[in-house]
Amino acid sequence: MSRNVVVTTAAPAAIGPYSQAIEIDGFLFCSGQLGIDPATGQLLEGIEAQTERALVNLEGVLAAVGLTFGDVVKVNVFMTDLGNFGPMNAIYTRHIVAPAPARSTVQVAALPLKAMVEIEAIARKSS
Repeated sequence: MSRNVVVTTAAPAAIGPYSQAIEIDGFLFCSGQLGIDPATGQLLEGIEAQTERALVNLEGVLAAVGLTFGDVVKVNVFMTDLGNFGPMNAIYTRHIVAPAPARSTVQVAALPLKAMVEIEAIARKSS
């Protein structure tokens, strides 16, 4: 059982004691991504911009180990306001590859940096 820490500049550096992702036994466990631009370190404004950036960041983490959204098997979406579900889901739909992975979407009281959305994923390498 080999545990590989994934680090990429295609996504923001961790802002706490965690890894961007951990690869183990053919699975990639990605930490939640916010709508932070990795070049500036700034959180984007608005649900659409934050969702798009969070997914692009997640894409960068996946690409760091040769994976794509087509390899994703589970997604968790955390939102501070489920009233924004429609706009988030419209952007999410443009990124996710069919068949869509399993997904949970939950409303939370708050997210780091006062973000509106955070998205994490689990992917599996094809054998």
